[in-house]
Amino acid sequence: MRLRGWKARGKRTLAAAALSATLVAGTAGWAAGNQQTAVTGPVPGVSSWRADHALGRQLPDPATATPAEVAAFFRTLSAAQLRGLVERHALVVGNLDGAPVALRYEANARALEEERAKQLRRAGDQSLPGRDREAARDRAGRYQSLSAHGRQILAFDPRGRGQVAEVYGDIEQAAHVAVIVPGSDIDLGSFDRTKDQYGTPTGMARSLYAATEHRSAVIAWAGYTTPVGIGPDAATGRLAEAGAPRLARFVQGLEAAGTPAPAVFCHSYGSVVCGEAAPEMPAADLVVAGSPGMGVDDVAGLGTTAHVWAAKAQDDWIDDVPNVDVFGLGHGADPAGPGFGARTVPTARVDGHTGYFEPGTDSLRAFAEIALGERP
Repeated sequence: MRLRGWKARGKRTLAAAALSATLVAGTAGWAAGNQQTAVTGPVPGVSSWRADHALGRQLPDPATATPAEVAAFFRTLSAAQLRGLVERHALVVGNLDGAPVALRYEANARALEEERAKQLRRAGDQSLPGRDREAARDRAGRYQSLSAHGRQILAFDPRGRGQVAEVYGDIEQAAHVAVIVPGSDIDLGSFDRTKDQYGTPTGMARSLYAATEHRSAVIAWAGYTTPVGIGPDAATGRLAEAGAPRLARFVQGLEAAGTPAPAVFCHSYGSVVCGEAAPEMPAADLVVAGSPGMGVDDVAGLGTTAHVWAAKAQDDWIDDVPNVDVFGLGHGADPAGPGFGARTVPTARVDGHTGYFEPGTDSLRAFAEIALGERP
């Protein structure tokens, strides 16, 4: 009996190893991935928030209160009370799904300045190794860039590699809203890099915002720990499972704040996150591009009422990744395949894996129509 069990485990190990090698081979040219620790739970400062009784009542717990409950609480506060919460708990308010949008912008601007000051102190601390001081200077520069005049930061989490969400347009007045969910290798440092811009959250969001002729507000959401390179993190759903509740709660927060149900655009590994979040995410449309799979066999498995769309370019290397789910490796059926049941998005003139939001492509034209509630 023990021998048979050992042989079964050995076969599973060999199968997993073979699949992992196939996944890596199918994406030749990408660096090997490093295993990441997922950032979950509320941001730092929650203990002080929970202990704050200045208003004479308990503040909503960021870990347990629903976005609808948070929104209802904030509607009872005066302008002075709102200002006091931002001054005392900027980082918490800025990331509290369901809080008023304008208040979150204000809170995150303050939180970015506070975190920048911390990093500048680290950069000047001669007791730290030189590489740590340099990293602190880089972080401080990123925070300064994000807090530049006119940027609307709806979420900011300095933990780990850093997470952020930025809004383009007037989300409080827009009749249509879109959310961009990126794939691997995205964090605070690469959120708005200039290289391969249409593979970044800001590049995709700006392009979609322009394609809608500014008639839809667009949110670049990099609010989960993404895989780095190709490796076990990219081949499994572990980070997607950790990030999905954050995405679902973020979209629930938009709904609680009074915005229309968004079209959610999910690129590459971001589509794995969207597949996990779908049952709890109040979206009007769910659009995947360059997807390795969504963890389900078909649209029905997503458990969503959203219209589901899929785009995959002919020369996208993601097509070389096996659409399997074996011992936790792989992400299942191809959403762009005929048996999945998603509506097809045209991909003429799309170049490679990160060209779906590039101006002039059929996919971007279709994305804009979807974002505006039309059916291409």
